[in-house]
Amino acid sequence: MAGHSKWANIQHRKGRQDEKRQRIWTRVVREIMVAARTGGGDASANPRLRLAIEKAKAANMPADTIKRNVDKATGNLEGVSYEEIRYEGYGIGGAAIILDTMTDNRVRTVAEVRHALSKHGGNLGTEGSVAFQFKHCGQLIFAPGTSEDQVMEVALEAGAEDVITDEEGAIEVLTTPADFEAVKNALEAAGLVADMAEVTLRPENSISLQGEDAVKMQKLLDVLEDLDDVQNVFHNAEIDV
Repeated sequence: MAGHSKWANIQHRKGRQDEKRQRIWTRVVREIMVAARTGGGDASANPRLRLAIEKAKAANMPADTIKRNVDKATGNLEGVSYEEIRYEGYGIGGAAIILDTMTDNRVRTVAEVRHALSKHGGNLGTEGSVAFQFKHCGQLIFAPGTSEDQVMEVALEAGAEDVITDEEGAIEVLTTPADFEAVKNALEAAGLVADMAEVTLRPENSISLQGEDAVKMQKLLDVLEDLDDVQNVFHNAEIDV
């Protein structure tokens, strides 16, 4: 993304997440269950489950709630079975959108996704239609004012692929998904805690939207994020907020 508005977009995204705090538990529970079902209930041997549990703890989810959902996923307790489905599509101005969903009813989910996109100026694409525009990677972002030299030294030593500083001084550390946890732990051990840290789909190029297009795109993203089965929304729109 271009330097100037990147940090503003990050802060806006964080603000939107804070507004929807009450929905985070639902999404975290689904992530825990799928992670445990696919990789086992032992967090020490399942990196995806470890990250899901970290998110749960950050959202103040009680330990017994976490354990109960791990047990459900691994068959120790009866529970709903979710499957992961990824949808690709287009938003305002041809912006690329990827939706990661977890659902117990794929017919319902695709209908809701298609309706939300078409109603708000987007459209559902085919598999692979926009995925090539994103890179699967670990991403840690530090606020302007953080020591670039220290972040770079620690991150690269721990195995990061790249460290990028934008025009406003925000620092972005990129890793492979496999190295994300090690790099994050090394940075935190050095007293460097990222404002945002996640394994994500990072757009290789962005589309700048302003004015009415920016408003329409934000509305579309809000509607998609509010769908019950949607876990994550990735896009390459740089919205002038």
